[in-house]
Formats: sequence, structure tokens, C-alpha cells
Amino acid sequence: MAGKKVLIISYYWPPSGGIGVLRCLKIAKYLRQFGWEPVIFTADNAHYPSIDHSNDHDIPPGALILRQRIWEPYHLYKWFTGKPKTANVNNVFYVQENRSDWKHYLSVWLRSNFFIPDARAAWIRPSVRFLTKYLKENPVDAIFSDGPPHSNTRIATLLKKATGIPWLADFQDPWTQVDYYQLLHLTHWGDRRHRRMEQEAFRMADRMTIVSPTWKNDLEQIGARNVSVIPWGFDPDDYQNLPSPAGDKFSITHLGILGYDRNPPALFQVLQELCISQPGFRQHLEIRLVGQLDPTVLDAIQAAKLEDRTLMPGNVSRQEALQFTSSSEVLLLLLNRQSNAMGRIPGKLFEYIAVARPILVLGSPASDAARIACETSLGHAADYDDTAAIRTAILSMYQDFISRKSALRAPLPDASHPYSIVRLTGQIAALLDEISR
Repeated sequence: MAGKKVLIISYYWPPSGGIGVLRCLKIAKYLRQFGWEPVIFTADNAHYPSIDHSNDHDIPPGALILRQRIWEPYHLYKWFTGKPKTANVNNVFYVQENRSDWKHYLSVWLRSNFFIPDARAAWIRPSVRFLTKYLKENPVDAIFSDGPPHSNTRIATLLKKATGIPWLADFQDPWTQVDYYQLLHLTHWGDRRHRRMEQEAFRMADRMTIVSPTWKNDLEQIGARNVSVIPWGFDPDDYQNLPSPAGDKFSITHLGILGYDRNPPALFQVLQELCISQPGFRQHLEIRLVGQLDPTVLDAIQAAKLEDRTLMPGNVSRQEALQFTSSSEVLLLLLNRQSNAMGRIPGKLFEYIAVARPILVLGSPASDAARIACETSLGHAADYDDTAAIRTAILSMYQDFISRKSALRAPLPDASHPYSIVRLTGQIAALLDEISR
């Protein structure tokens, strides 16, 4: 048993599906190697967008998991707007709704101004009461919170005020600087409340971590201090015995939510043109869009007459996602066309790096994500509308496919790789050591 204990506050925990669960789960998995015993606090009966038990094996054996029942407004939203009970409404800011529908508008306005910082706001006070009492009887050496949802951050803020326990605040995405913040229908009062909570978190946290250098600078511009960059990363354990590309399909794969602000019509147009101009290209081409898709993406595929070359399996389990990733000839990384995209480094980038497949990044070639992809010698980067650069990148990768160069896989990275979650967890542990001395 490790010598020190850290309370990890995370709404996302197995059986939650999706990539958001992986940051805390993987950190918890490896903390014991660096002298820290994780104690997990998470939600009971949470409204996760998907359920995936394939991550269960990563839960540290024997780890204490505390759960506090949560109430979320999603069921009311579905009832009020007439959506089916099984509808995925967690991603309404990425996948477009009918924005002229007054019921949707009213629901977003209520969510924006009365559920602050997010839809899990009703979980905050009961969690603080529970944890304050628990920690008096079961002390820990540090607190680690991960947001969003920033209800996690708010719980940790209030807990730090109540107990004085050293706190490391981790940000997968910023708070008021996140891309969808501008889509909230905020009153002046609601905006001020968000910003007050954010500033209080900045003051109370002993250290902060965020996933990209640009976002670190952005946070510091609004008053954050003691901010370190800890990117996502990959777990070497996940990449054993995965399939290689079959060799008969020039497969281009995107994993995860493909929202309206990541829709790449210029890419589809280039692929359509190559289907016409390059002998054999259409027969080889296979587009694989794995996850939830915005309707505008479907429209773009139809406009390019690529429906018969496109697979759309919807949401899949973690293990299936890894198989899609590993078996692809080309992996597609689409950056949000939003004001903070320069600092957005999607977690999937590191999974792409782990399987050593060619990566096409659409978004600014000067972004943090494009820089990392190109530094690994796997990446090709182009702006969304730069059809000439997209065509050049696709043709280069296609010629490699034809000559079978891309089938020669590089050795899988191990725990010593700079983006291995094992190594990154060591950096988290070092920060926990620093604040708990």
C-alpha cells in the first residue's frame, strides 16, 4: 500500500464511456507506482452519455471508491423537449439542435443561468458535506480534481476552504475560456457567477495543471498561477495485440464526436475529386466516422457522393475504438473551429501516436495539436479550407499505401515515451509531493 493518500474528485468514472473518463482513471491506475494511494470520489447513478465496462480492468485493485448520489436535469430536458428517453443530450453544444425551437432555447437558458457551473450543480453541496465529514475521520494528504465538468472543481474549491488540504486542480478544458461557453445563453448575473467561481478556484488551488501550452498561457492571462502543462497521453497497456491495417482499404478514420464545428466539407470534396482523377482510389477508399455525428456532416458526405464509401458505426466501446484506430491507414484529427482551437489537443491525438499511423490534422498548422503531430513525423497539417494542402497530404499517404510503406509499423511506444500516461502520472505525483510537504 502506498504511503500517501490522494482524494480524486471526478464525475466521470467507470462504467462511463467516452474518452473523458480516461484521464482520472489512467492517473489512478499508475499512482501507486509513485507512492500515492488513490481514493476515488465520484457520482452514483450518473447520466453518462454512454456506458462501457471495457474500462473496468483499469480500476486499481482494492481502491476505495466513494459514491454520492447525483441529480441531473437531463430527464426533465428530454421530457420537456419531447426527446426519447434514450437520446444522448450531453453534447448539445457540439451537435446542433433546432435552435429556433423555443423549448430548446428556454432549456439552455435555464441550464446556463441556474445550473452553474454545469448540469451537475445539484451534486456540489451534498458532496462537500459528505466529504468534509469523511475526511475528518479518514484524512488524506492531497486532493486532485479534474474538470470539466467544473462541478468537480467547485467541490474541490469548497473542500479546500473547509479543510485546508493541499489541492491540485486539473483542467482537461478551461472554464470560461472553453469553446462552448459562448454558446451559453448567460445573463450578466450568470456570467459574473461563473467568473467568480473560476477566480476563487484559481486562488484556492495550490497547483494547477492543464493539457496544452496555449491554454496554460490563456489561464495565466486571467489570473491563474502555478500552472503546469500535463497533456493527455496514452496507456501502453492498451495497445497490445491490436489489429494492423488489412492492406486492401485506404481507410481514413475519425474517432469521437464530430460536431458542426469540426465538419470538413473541403476534405470530402477532395476525396470525391480523387475518386474521379486517381485510378483505383474510389475502390480503395473507406471513410470511417466512429461516434456521434452532427447532421451537417451527413449532408457534406452526401454532397460529395461518398455515402457508399463511408462507415458510420455510431458510439462504440473503448476496445472497439482502439481496434478502429489500430486498423486504420490514416487517422483524422479535426480541431474545433473556435476561438480557443490553438490550444486544443484532443486526447485521441495521443492514441493516434501510440499506434504509429499517419495523422491528418485539419485546423491551424500552428496549433499545439498540429505541432505535436508533426514533431512525431506522423502528421500532416492543413487548414480546413486549404484544398491544395489537403490534396497533397492525401496523395502522399495514398502513394505510401499503394507502395505498402504505411504497412510497416513502427515499434509501439512503451512507458518511457514522453506521452506515456505512466510517465505523465509521475509528473502528477511529483506535483502532489510538492504541495503536500
